[in-house]
Amino acid sequence: MQRLNNYISSCGLCSRRDADQWIIDGRVHVNGTLAVVGMKVDDADSVTVDGNEIKPKKQHVTLLYYKPIGITCTSEPDVKGNIIETINYPERIFPIGRLDKDSEGLILLTSDGSIVNEILRVENAHEKEYVVHLSSSIKPDFKRKMESGVEIYNPVRSEMTKTLPCRVTIISDTAFSIILNQGLNRQIRRMCSALGYHVVRLKRIRIMNLRIGNLSKGQWRKLSESEMSDLLNALKK
Repeated sequence: MQRLNNYISSCGLCSRRDADQWIIDGRVHVNGTLAVVGMKVDDADSVTVDGNEIKPKKQHVTLLYYKPIGITCTSEPDVKGNIIETINYPERIFPIGRLDKDSEGLILLTSDGSIVNEILRVENAHEKEYVVHLSSSIKPDFKRKMESGVEIYNPVRSEMTKTLPCRVTIISDTAFSIILNQGLNRQIRRMCSALGYHVVRLKRIRIMNLRIGNLSKGQWRKLSESEMSDLLNALKK
């Protein structure tokens, strides 16, 4: 149950103060009966303003999830270990983008289908950050070669493609971080392979303004209002 003025406001029609004035003016009815200020309603009630029924705007949810290795980023129910079945969220949600089965880290899921394509459409224009561990020591020319672009095979076009410039920071003898503005399939693994390295662990720690923070493997949390606002604003740029 919630106060009627809040219900009206949540429909996006006016402020709660204005809603109270509409009630006082006799413009609001609940289940066919003239409403009074302070009364409470729930979703089962029929609320009308000037004879037109109103309903609150659906509140969508966007989740930040630490995907463990072995989980497949698909909503197809017949795929064993799919991300939707694993999270088991009570509302229908969709993964935004992908993170291959052998990798771990940050991925977004949302109930708002209207923003999935919007985010994917600009995926190549926004930063994604990863921490990568290799099976062998990093050579002195590794950073330069990675940052300037690596020739990898593009199966979609059946030809070699040079990756876009990126930023690499060497963390240790066998580990580095990389910031991409590109989203080719298994891109980092293929870049490293082309230079003679084998990736043993790959973790995505950031997508645009969103960081994995202190989430543990398999944990998720909802994006805050400010995080969601920043994300939507970034999509407009």
